[in-house]
Amino acid sequence: MADAIISWFMETMAGLPPEFIAFVVSMVPIVELRGGIIASSLMHLPLWKGVLFCMVGNMIPVPFILWFITPIFSWLKKTDLFRPVVERLEEKSLGKSEQIQKYEFWGLLLFVGIPLPGTGAWTGSLIAALLDIKFRKALPAVYLGLVLAVTIMCVVSYFIPWLIASAL
Repeated sequence: MADAIISWFMETMAGLPPEFIAFVVSMVPIVELRGGIIASSLMHLPLWKGVLFCMVGNMIPVPFILWFITPIFSWLKKTDLFRPVVERLEEKSLGKSEQIQKYEFWGLLLFVGIPLPGTGAWTGSLIAALLDIKFRKALPAVYLGLVLAVTIMCVVSYFIPWLIASAL
């Protein structure tokens, strides 16, 4: 699914600067930084540019999620239309929160940093907000998790392809 989303963005935004595409892809839930780094690599952006634009793109929503998601969810749960959607999102997110509850800072950092399906800055920030983890603890954990994720994704998307191409 993430591949389809990345492809859609790259086709829809064809003609726009690749830095902008990487930035926007990194802001989108589900694909986030992982998708942005893959897109950067596919568009042959230099590593430093891919990292810069993807990190900034994925970092922008984090403070807003940490500050505003619980009041927004509370307001949406008062409506018949959105209550089931919000409750499902909360249930799904909190279902992944066991390690974060147990280890807080380190659990959140690893949850965001290990690039697996259903993890990342958006979900990590949502879980931190729902668990009422203090902003001053959650924000650095999410940002350091993004540093870990970008490192792993750069190895997968830039270094390994370079290594294979060099060996051929």
